[in-house]
Amino acid sequence: MNKSQTLTTAHLQDEFGERIAARLSEGARQLPHDLSERLRMVRRQALARRKVVNVRARTASAIFGQGATATATFGSGKLGFWGRLATALPLVALVGGLVLIHSVQNDNRVSELAEVDAALLADDLPTAAYTDPGFVQFLKTSAHEQH
Repeated sequence: MNKSQTLTTAHLQDEFGERIAARLSEGARQLPHDLSERLRMVRRQALARRKVVNVRARTASAIFGQGATATATFGSGKLGFWGRLATALPLVALVGGLVLIHSVQNDNRVSELAEVDAALLADDLPTAAYTDPGFVQFLKTSAHEQH
């Protein structure tokens, strides 16, 4: 976005804000006196709080825009030890989670194969049954039905 587009956008936003403020002021004039006084007090309180919040607010040191996206940077961008640790911690947790999932899946697969092998060794079957393609599925379903 170039400078003239930024100025035009800012001008349009200011104009829109002024129209909204005028419309709200017009509506406020039509309210009864007690409501308008309550609104005036609430506005004062809101402005007082806004000033306190603005003092504590961090402002972006730079805003970079490209197309429909914008990036705000706060401070110098240099991370200390704790900042780097906080940045790397989610990645470490992700890798640890993936390793844990892989380990659990391997354990489940080994126990399934052990159940099939135990069923094969415990049963007296003809040799043709061992070569049947549906035999392993039969053993799995019968093992699950027993448990």
